[in-house]
Amino acid sequence: MRENDRVTSATRRPGTPASTLPPRLIATDLDGTLLRDDKSVSPRTVAALAAAEQAGIEVFFVTGRPARWMDVVSDHVHGHGLAICGNGAAVVDLHGGPGAHRFVKIRELARENALDAVRLLRDAAPGTVVAVEQTYGFHQEPDYPKMHMEAPDTLAPAEELLAPDGPGAGEPVLKILAYHHEIAPDDFLMTARLAIGDRANVTRSSPSALLEISGPGVSKASTLALCCAERGISHEEVVAFGDMPNDVEMLSWAGRSYAMGNAHPDVIAAASGRTVANNEDGVAVVIERILAEHG
Repeated sequence: MRENDRVTSATRRPGTPASTLPPRLIATDLDGTLLRDDKSVSPRTVAALAAAEQAGIEVFFVTGRPARWMDVVSDHVHGHGLAICGNGAAVVDLHGGPGAHRFVKIRELARENALDAVRLLRDAAPGTVVAVEQTYGFHQEPDYPKMHMEAPDTLAPAEELLAPDGPGAGEPVLKILAYHHEIAPDDFLMTARLAIGDRANVTRSSPSALLEISGPGVSKASTLALCCAERGISHEEVVAFGDMPNDVEMLSWAGRSYAMGNAHPDVIAAASGRTVANNEDGVAVVIERILAEHG
């Protein structure tokens, strides 16, 4: 199912008090949040997630990762087993296990928008190199650095990768990855947002100058809002966790939200609360407290 409608309600007014309603859904980022730095899920966190599901609270993994990198949590799927991947570009059923994930919803980046975004960004930041993330394929320019877990399917200029008859032509583009060797990460993000405008949504989750460019209006927050609306869950009944700029909208939208102890300053400003760092099981600490409060 492809879905590109914007969700205009995925915002919460600054200064809105954190919700005191019993939570019905927990939305957690993975890297730097649920996962420890070694990419493991601690026994304490596994137990907290299982206890939340047993108490009737749905758990959504909400990540910038593509579906094929979700093996880190495939053993910890409970209940519905859905995850939001690619910063909101896809909703994925994880029950099939690694390599057998089923795409439930896709919010693609149109190739025309992607080409416009690359052109505008290169005009503003010469030297930018890009990669293209699709539902199943991964393609990159020859100068794009080796930063990911896999070898690219194709090496070619962006204009060729994003051409109507380019690699994976029948497969949706989920996001563009844009890297710069010299510009500071936050400066690169600001430059890209000003240059690209509403042609695409731009964010970042890496400590390096690596940007993630999705379709207009596509974010963790907007796709989470869609999933919650389908379940009759209000934003006041959502508890969210994150650590990087790609989590800001989600944390601002959720009724109760927590920045990790290791979070980016923008995340701390957006969240209604704060927990300890990912290596100290910050998500589990809050879940345990919530279950004790509403048990």
